[in-house]
Amino acid sequence: MTQESYEIVGADRPGRWIVTCDHATNIVPDWINGGDLGLPAADMNRHIAYDIGAEGVANGLAAALDSPMIATRFSRLVIDPNRGEQDPTLLMRLYDGTVIPANRAADSADLTQRLERLYRPYHAAVADLVSQRDNPVFCAIHSFTPQLKGRAPRPWEVAILYADDARLAAPLVQACRDAGWVTGDNQPYSGNLPGDSVDRHAHQHGIPNILIELRHDLIATPQDQALWAGRLAPILEQVLADTGL
Repeated sequence: MTQESYEIVGADRPGRWIVTCDHATNIVPDWINGGDLGLPAADMNRHIAYDIGAEGVANGLAAALDSPMIATRFSRLVIDPNRGEQDPTLLMRLYDGTVIPANRAADSADLTQRLERLYRPYHAAVADLVSQRDNPVFCAIHSFTPQLKGRAPRPWEVAILYADDARLAAPLVQACRDAGWVTGDNQPYSGNLPGDSVDRHAHQHGIPNILIELRHDLIATPQDQALWAGRLAPILEQVLADTGL
């Protein structure tokens, strides 16, 4: 099922997992500045516009878990679905040193339109998927850049992010390290972001949850995305079984 703001794959799969990909694409709808944020193609293909490789991993992981996957169909630079509606970074005007020309003069009417046509329909669809399961488990898939401008290189291959619900996170961090991966425990940044997707759809409702970030140079090709999906699926299933959640 594909809508303007989201795509759902495997809605009828019976698995407990809800796999999400908030930053799946770099699409700019044509009703926003003619489908152009004023950035060169090189910037729109950078991590500032979407999570490189994340959608392929999310798709493969959901299939392996026999569970649904939902992904956005708009760039995070249009409006960021992984932020609360009151978050000042919901509509970015500057990201990793790059000015976003079409956002620089965006006003409250522009923001409202993007909320109503993109952000809110996506979150309504996520909430609906969660509500369809008696005992859901929430898994958000993201990717991170190997290095931000002017910052130190990031050594982590995988990052497990969470707020104060570590029921899945703590054993998953250990399982990833046992697999031999350089694994960040709430690094390169914390998963405690009030109002983000995991908080909104899982944490606030007591639903077991996890946010997995993969360094995007490791998942740049479809083959690598399939590889990591295949690696992660059995570990997630084992951790869930071991916790008894």
